[in-house]
Amino acid sequence: MNVSIAESWQTRLQFEFDKPYFIALAEFLRQEYSTQRVYPPGRLMFNAFNSCSFDDTRVVILGQDPYHGEGQANGLAFSVADGISKPPSLVNIFKEIQDDLGKPVPKSGNLERWARQGVMLLNSTLTVRAGQAGSHQGKGWETFTDAVIKLISDEKQHVVFMLWGAYAQKKGAVIDNKKHLVLKAKHPSPMAAQWGGWFGTKHFSQANNYLEGKGLPPIDW
Repeated sequence: MNVSIAESWQTRLQFEFDKPYFIALAEFLRQEYSTQRVYPPGRLMFNAFNSCSFDDTRVVILGQDPYHGEGQANGLAFSVADGISKPPSLVNIFKEIQDDLGKPVPKSGNLERWARQGVMLLNSTLTVRAGQAGSHQGKGWETFTDAVIKLISDEKQHVVFMLWGAYAQKKGAVIDNKKHLVLKAKHPSPMAAQWGGWFGTKHFSQANNYLEGKGLPPIDW
């Protein structure tokens, strides 16, 4: 299992890696990757961090689990690898961007281009067994990603946090909304979206307006 994390995050998170819970998590993951089919591939486990440096982070979008289907997960929340059909939640995200900003729906569901612009696409749990949603929950990832969110909130200013659904909103309780913009909506999944509270929220234009108002470049969604 070839795993590495970008230096900008490594230096700030080393204290987490040294804690007993993370040492136990690492041992669990070594066992899982050696005996089970686990997504994303080990080399992409920290893709959210390797694609978006700490210094560049301007937007954080919180997800829950990686996709657990063959070839889907690429280590970025809501994103899929090139050539993979867009999952329903991602379809709804792109529909909202089209309605909000007038941008056409892209052919690919790979969100690496967002990450390269400073969008941290962070799942609460960074790994999952194939075909078993939630199978790596409660093993330590949630503690780690809570620490990541608090680190961003504490050490940066003027970050846009997009919290979609009750799970993300609860996880975002550590965010200081006095120095960051916190945007909340229903989850973009079809079941949640059909009851209202996702479409028409205009989070993407709100984020760009906020960033530009703080003298920061907007995101090309």
